[in-house]
Amino acid sequence: MIRNQHAGKLKSGGLSLNILNNDELEQIHSATLEVLFRTGIFVEDEEALEIFHGAGARVDKKTKVVKLPAHLVEDAIRWAPSSFVACGRSPENDVVLGSNRVTFTNFGEGIVIKDIHTGELRETTKKDAREAARLIDALDNIDTYERAVLSHDVPHEVCALHNAEASLTNTAKHHWIGPMNGYCLDKIVEMGAAIAGGYKALKARPLITFNTCPVSPLKLVRDCCEIIMGSAKNGMAVNILSMGMAGGSTPVYTAGTLVVHNAELLSGLVLSKLTQKGTPVVYGSSTTAMDLRMAAASVGTPECAVINAAVARLARYYALPSFVAGG
Repeated sequence: MIRNQHAGKLKSGGLSLNILNNDELEQIHSATLEVLFRTGIFVEDEEALEIFHGAGARVDKKTKVVKLPAHLVEDAIRWAPSSFVACGRSPENDVVLGSNRVTFTNFGEGIVIKDIHTGELRETTKKDAREAARLIDALDNIDTYERAVLSHDVPHEVCALHNAEASLTNTAKHHWIGPMNGYCLDKIVEMGAAIAGGYKALKARPLITFNTCPVSPLKLVRDCCEIIMGSAKNGMAVNILSMGMAGGSTPVYTAGTLVVHNAELLSGLVLSKLTQKGTPVVYGSSTTAMDLRMAAASVGTPECAVINAAVARLARYYALPSFVAGG
């Protein structure tokens, strides 16, 4: 098992970025509970609406807006594991995720690549996905693998299945996979079971963490709900990865963006725990600021770094593993 460094510990040297104190964390949490109870969150999936309704949430079937009482959110946070083992095919590739352990993964998903033979930019293919997986597998400082590029040369409806097959068969590291919808998630679980030696073996040593993204502001669309519920039903972790843009889909001020981000994450966490208690949830973020001149996401910027640090601190506040995007 890989033993990783710890972040945020007070030592005599080193660098940290702790931008939120305990009082500020309490303010963000309280504001989030108010948003979830008063404004609510749009939930597109009918099964998810029934799950929320059965647990005591206020559900408007016409608008599909769900309003969550504070006790439901607080209970879900308590039901979530503070850490879990992201398993590789063999124990030497296992990674503990949680608390302030620092691990590294590559990011996805690239849609164009510079051809090493021609030097020209072109759309990525399944062959590129296979080669990217082999490359990451060989890099000792990258602990887990997220499918790096998209397979443009396959039908879009089953692209997630091709991406999963290309990566699962070409690296022994733990996988972060965006399954696109519930149908593809079930098929990827079948792939994982075939590799692990059966469903029981896969549940004992899960090789996959599923990624899904709420739609900012405050929407759990159908595919997102299917992935959250499907992960929980299969006893596998889900990385709920909000992708808000301050000044665009979230408030321009960082505090407001963090509240919207937090509300999206916690609503997904509640859905996961109401589906199956005890399954791991990762507090994810690709949230950043919008370049107001170009109407584009600004990454690799000071604003992105501040948001990442704040998100990691919120995850520690809730005792959840975190996943934040780099520049």
